Amino acid sequence: MTDDGTRDRFRTFRPWWTRVAVLVTGAVAVGGSLLVGLLGEEGVLLGPGTRLTFVGFAVFAAWLLWRLGGVHARPDPTGLTVRNVVRTRRVAWPEIVGVRLTMNDSWVMLDLADGGTLAVMGIQRADGERGMAEARRLQALARQLGEAPDIS
Repeated sequence: MTDDGTRDRFRTFRPWWTRVAVLVTGAVAVGGSLLVGLLGEEGVLLGPGTRLTFVGFAVFAAWLLWRLGGVHARPDPTGLTVRNVVRTRRVAWPEIVGVRLTMNDSWVMLDLADGGTLAVMGIQRADGERGMAEARRLQALARQLGEAPDIS
């Protein structure tokens, strides 16, 4: 951390339990599929087409898990870059008018000045108090840098 706390203040938001789940699922699904597809004993039920299917599934599962494991939100002095599973979006701090993580939300939702919302999958309710603390940190950044009113 620097003397003014800048590095800690702009630390990237990443979910904890999602990364754990991705690693475990990857080891089981991708590893198992590759083992069967590449090293399984040839037979009636495991011909070339089936092997290719197992390997294809492993490649697709690895790509999907890479996307799931890569969700984050990266703050900086001018705004927030949110990377979710499918899409990455950049918003300036003044565009964020509210930050909320209610009992019904799986992750933080941003209320935007244009009337829309943006999910921030990098901060998740599944992370318990850590997730709530990260939501409060994001809310503080939005207030300080965007002069956003608290509407949550």
